[in-house]
Amino acid sequence: MTVNEPSTSERADLLATLTKHRHFLRLTIRDLTDEQAGLRTTASELCLGGLIKHVTEAERSWVDFILAGPSAKGDFSAMTEADLAEWADQFRMLPGETLAGVLADYAEVARRTDELITTLPDLDAAQPLPEAPWYEPGAKWSARRVFMHLIAETAQHAGHADIIRESLDGAKSMG
Repeated sequence: MTVNEPSTSERADLLATLTKHRHFLRLTIRDLTDEQAGLRTTASELCLGGLIKHVTEAERSWVDFILAGPSAKGDFSAMTEADLAEWADQFRMLPGETLAGVLADYAEVARRTDELITTLPDLDAAQPLPEAPWYEPGAKWSARRVFMHLIAETAQHAGHADIIRESLDGAKSMG
């Protein structure tokens, strides 16, 4: 193993942790209908199906960022009203969308991410972040940092989903 080559156990740890948090996120939608997955149960605009869609799109775009660089994330300053509306749509179930379809898309994105974690030659490979108000100017993120961000994002949204589900019908992921 060279200095920049991550250990197999590091990759296994990244996979195991991301898998665990994906499990908790998916657990929140067990036994739901498409209609229930689209219901808002809190003051938030979020619904369970929308959270799965958002996490899916976030994971997809971050993997694209690892592979293609900042252009994969888009140019924040060039976003149009249509782009903003499309972004907002990822937080809700749209007519014709099904929970099964949303979950199938999430599974495909997860498979692609897992494959990249295991096959990417160098987890230290870094890309500059695109310019946006929420990124530090001039910052670069390594693939490792992106994967850790995906873990944090998935865990955070699993917690949001647990609250939404409990508000819907009293079911909890844990406890």
